[in-house]
Amino acid sequence: MLEVDKMLVKCGDFSRIQWLMLLLFSLINLLSALHYYSQTIISFVPKYWCADGLDADFEPPPKSSCLPLGANVSSSAKCHSYNYQLFMGYQSFSSEMNWICDNAWQLTLGQSMFFVGSVVGTLLLGFLADILGRVPIMIVANLIAMLGNMLTIFSSNLTLFCTFRLIAGFATDSNFLMMYILGECSDFFLPLDCELNCFCLYTVMEYMRPSLRTIGLSICIGVFYCIGSMSAPWIAVLMGSWRGYLLVTSLPLSLVPLFYFIVPESVQWLVSKQQYERAARCLKRVAKINGRQVEEREYEQFIEECKQRQQTVQSAPNLLGLFKTPRLRRNTLILFFKSMVITLCYDAVSRNVQGLGISPFVMFSLSATTILPACLLLIALQDRIGRKAMASMSLLISGILISVTCIVLFAAISENNQTTTLLVTLSVVGRFGVTVAYNSGAQYATELIPTCVRGQGVAAVHVMGYAFTFFSAYILYTRTIFSPLPEIILGVLSLLGACLCLLLPETLHRTLPASLEDGENFGKNEHWYTFSFMEKRTQSVAKLAPVDAKSQANSIDSSMYM
Repeated sequence: MLEVDKMLVKCGDFSRIQWLMLLLFSLINLLSALHYYSQTIISFVPKYWCADGLDADFEPPPKSSCLPLGANVSSSAKCHSYNYQLFMGYQSFSSEMNWICDNAWQLTLGQSMFFVGSVVGTLLLGFLADILGRVPIMIVANLIAMLGNMLTIFSSNLTLFCTFRLIAGFATDSNFLMMYILGECSDFFLPLDCELNCFCLYTVMEYMRPSLRTIGLSICIGVFYCIGSMSAPWIAVLMGSWRGYLLVTSLPLSLVPLFYFIVPESVQWLVSKQQYERAARCLKRVAKINGRQVEEREYEQFIEECKQRQQTVQSAPNLLGLFKTPRLRRNTLILFFKSMVITLCYDAVSRNVQGLGISPFVMFSLSATTILPACLLLIALQDRIGRKAMASMSLLISGILISVTCIVLFAAISENNQTTTLLVTLSVVGRFGVTVAYNSGAQYATELIPTCVRGQGVAAVHVMGYAFTFFSAYILYTRTIFSPLPEIILGVLSLLGACLCLLLPETLHRTLPASLEDGENFGKNEHWYTFSFMEKRTQSVAKLAPVDAKSQANSIDSSMYM
């Protein structure tokens, strides 16, 4: 919103309060990673074997087994108790509840309820944010996350576990949708969205100088989300049990209500609700903390400009407009499917840390190291090779790597150290590719959907993708049927997603579509093999439509997605 940016220049758009808000946002990213990956941490399954009739000095078998000693696969004998070889002494929820073998489905169901809660929470908290404001809902979301995890500690059966994980999932999301939508829209509306730290992200972005938003927030997200992800398994090892992990990672969320006294409310939201005086007070507070002197008439002029602008705002088309014309409908459906594939692969690959011949704690940390490099690579390449190439190539490479991992697993030689090293390497690089694809896909949707419905469209794409993560736990569960099956499914989905990306038009150096008609005609003469990096520089300057100021502002670097 132009009026807000003009006032921030006078009140200070990169000074004390912005640094303080970046610090708080970094903390939120750290806590968000610990909360999101609690699903994986509490669900580690250590090596197990049937304990029926075994001597105390029994030597554990080389692999996990559900059958009694001496029984073969075709035997109908059932095991009644199990022994475990815990990873570094860590007692997981799976081993404590004996949710393995015939009972493994219970853990999978409980994990999937976490994502059911996230979808419901996204819709509900997004609706409430439009009524109550961003900061209160950010606080409520974090308190819900703490409540859900604390209640999970008392889970003693499947019903309680599913219920409490659903509550915890209410406050979980990819975390960064709000800034993408509101950062690029100039109209007065609140799209459907978001939870946990996405409201904090939007607020930080709104109060920061536009030229520094991408790099500043990207570094905060890349560094602190990466640190949180890498440290999660070692916090579990230090605490020794899943209850200790949930307790230690949930208690810091009780500090978030203190943000209410530091983080100002969204000025754009206040203006959209015609709370002009309160919006001016927020800006005055920013100016005071930053040590700036702004005359009262500047605030009065700001209020008058906002009032005049609201009078000229017309009602925008709704989400259904994306499905009324053939090309726009095709592109929207591809964006939906691509989001579903990328989000599912991202979640499944990030949690696929067992069965690779290495400690899941070590594997989890190694895999998490890819978050920051993926963020930096996106900053370096996305504006050079184009959105289409970045999305399709990253998915293609990750799909190939996941498929190769499947072939290695299928070779059934994972006992060899060299093969284990190869599996770990392929898995880590595959996670890197999926992370790049996930991040790049976020901006692609933001730029491709017409401005008039961009907020609603991006929210719908995001929610559809996140809803699909419901199946990630079930895909990983297929490893109990056939060891390489998760890699087969994820590899096929990644390759299919890469192919579908080729059918979308390029957005780099193009004037982004503003109306539904623009969206229908956007990239009409392009082919599936049209890439931005293949175009000569002279052609891009002479032939491509110039990027206007609004479109330039719309292009927000997707490295802020995690």
